[in-house]
Amino acid sequence: MKKVTTVFLKIAVVLIGIPVLALCIFLVPKLGDIGVELLPDLAFIKYLIFIIFYTSAIPFYVALYQAFNLLRFIDENKAFSELSVRALKKIKYCSITISSLHVLVLPLFYLFAETDDAPGVVIVGMIVPFASMVIAVFAAVLQRLFQEAINIKSENDLTV
Repeated sequence: MKKVTTVFLKIAVVLIGIPVLALCIFLVPKLGDIGVELLPDLAFIKYLIFIIFYTSAIPFYVALYQAFNLLRFIDENKAFSELSVRALKKIKYCSITISSLHVLVLPLFYLFAETDDAPGVVIVGMIVPFASMVIAVFAAVLQRLFQEAINIKSENDLTV
């Protein structure tokens, strides 16, 4: 049963990466074009959008890789090890990076909302930074929990 759940989660981790890749290939260039239409005075806005979105994809895939490693550690009965704590720490930093980069794009969502008179667009733009911060906090809590479990385990090993 344990292997089945981790295999399911590994498949889910891989499947999560596919839509983000598709978004990077198909949606980001369109967002760049929309940015140029909204701000024709600033021709560099297209490249700024490319840089921010493609740069945020890098920590996303690093975090997915670390999540895959964490599942592998669980399969190998190394869940409560320093390797798991390091993986969670990297996931936390990647999530903070993603959130920070997407906060930089929020003014573009505001400009788009002003142009189309659609205030809900700003809320949509806040989904990724908010979700990333939730993941960062969750990873920090798990990191601390795992570290405390490792400390208790090492204390018990010393007393025996």
